[in-house]
Amino acid sequence: MQPLIQNGQTILFQGDSITDCGRSRDDDSDLGHGYAALVAAWLSAARPYDNLSFINRGISGNRAGDLRQRWDEDCINLNPDWVSIMIGINDTWRRYDRNDATSTTEYEENYRTILKRVRDELGAGILILEPFVLPYPADRKNWREDLDPKIAAVRELAAEFRARLIPLDGIMNSVAAAREPGFLAGDGVHPSAAGHALIAQQWLKAMGEL
Repeated sequence: MQPLIQNGQTILFQGDSITDCGRSRDDDSDLGHGYAALVAAWLSAARPYDNLSFINRGISGNRAGDLRQRWDEDCINLNPDWVSIMIGINDTWRRYDRNDATSTTEYEENYRTILKRVRDELGAGILILEPFVLPYPADRKNWREDLDPKIAAVRELAAEFRARLIPLDGIMNSVAAAREPGFLAGDGVHPSAAGHALIAQQWLKAMGEL
């Protein structure tokens, strides 16, 4: 069976701080220290002759609307073969720390716009990772009323655009239930080393690499 990611292809990672994770703005070979770097390292070791390329354009603090605004420079112009996207937690978070809410309708519209451009202008494969939140600290539990509808929208968009989907919120919460939630993300959002490893593992599974 032919692998989804083919010889010579370029994979673009897009998102917020979870994807950014300290990546270089000047050196594309520096993918940061999060799941994007782990995925790239695994694939490079597993497929050393396949000449795969990896680009990280995650930006800390971004919401779906921010991706929409910078999509030409940070996606279309890069001409990737695969686009991996995890965006949405800041669309929820800003409601609670800045009283700057993003409605589910607006979030979905922004997300649909960027996915439509990937499909129509690039013809690239799409991998979507759900935004997630863990119930730690306790106030994060209140975020579910805002995040859950956005996750539902992401699942519908994945079906609409025939994207591969990682149901990351359920996966992260399931694993966190085995220990304290802080084991995977000390603030309920930003993954620990184990949290990033879990995301990378699920990414590779979704793409048929594990």
